Amino acid sequence: MPKKEQLYELIRSNPFISQQDLAGHLGLSRSAVANYIATLVRERRILGRAYVLPDHRPILCIGAANLDRKLRTMAKLSLGTSNPACQTESFGGVARNIAENLVRLGAPTALVTAVGGDASGRALLAYADEAGIDTRGALRVDGAASGTYTAVLDHDGDMRVALADMEINETLTPDFFATREQQRAGAALIVADLNLPRDAVAMLLEGSRRDGVPMVIVAVSEPKIDRLPRNLNGLRLLILNLGELAARVGRALATDAEIAAACAELQGDGVQDVIVTRGAHGVMLTGADGMHIVEAQPTVDVVDVTGAGDAFAAAVCWTLYNGEQDLELACRRGHVLAAMTIACAQTVSPQLVPGLFDSPAHDIVTD
Repeated sequence: MPKKEQLYELIRSNPFISQQDLAGHLGLSRSAVANYIATLVRERRILGRAYVLPDHRPILCIGAANLDRKLRTMAKLSLGTSNPACQTESFGGVARNIAENLVRLGAPTALVTAVGGDASGRALLAYADEAGIDTRGALRVDGAASGTYTAVLDHDGDMRVALADMEINETLTPDFFATREQQRAGAALIVADLNLPRDAVAMLLEGSRRDGVPMVIVAVSEPKIDRLPRNLNGLRLLILNLGELAARVGRALATDAEIAAACAELQGDGVQDVIVTRGAHGVMLTGADGMHIVEAQPTVDVVDVTGAGDAFAAAVCWTLYNGEQDLELACRRGHVLAAMTIACAQTVSPQLVPGLFDSPAHDIVTD
């Protein structure tokens, strides 16, 4: 294939790629790359670079996108035997779920993830594109299977066990993220989940410090908490649950004082703020004057708990994106979105709309 066509295909797969990266991929000088680009512009095959205007800087969500399979038992779950169940399929993944919540709330949102060259991968990206999520920075891996998440729910909708095949996310390496440097630098906020390799998380955090882009990390499970770097300098916010916090510090956390001490350790590692979710017990969060507790929302009828934590994180990130640093308000909004998600069968509530938190029905500002 001629060099010009190779260059065109590289730009098609990553509109944010730099001329230096194009030169390295193709073994050309930067001046030769510039000439090829000028030719493609004259031919109207490309319309210019993927620059982002300051007032349109998106929230960049980085991490997993996968196919969710949910099996819900028809009666109380019995282990060690066959259980009658019904199955549904939908699109999931922590970063993808957060991105869909954000774009439905009206925030410009982009998603960097990895999908296979299979039907599931094509469907994942097509659905995200239709929802309004910018997926131009996604990595497509031919010959690989897209990620899957299979959850077993009991008849009440509570998750009893989940199995995740996230191997494809190991392709999201520092070398790959180096090709997305312009996109990362142009973001208003970076939200990364811990399905990413540890060295990639460390690189993203280093880049956010360098570029002055605030970054939020969302934990995904206790086994993957070791992907959180020890050096958290420059991290704006870490969102994790109580089990993940205990796994990070290496000890059980039975009291509020022990949770507060663990959060102080994380702040000693460099993170500015920490939010610890505790289910029905609400959340604990750091503040300038110590720890705060935000009580959980009143109990709602549980339809499906899948995606509730991601909705909570999305509301917090939406608040930060809009320039509000009040994390207690952010957590109250998070509880609203989580409750809406639990009360519906979908992973992301279809009731989310721009201006949701301006509605009197969702007036959660307290005196």
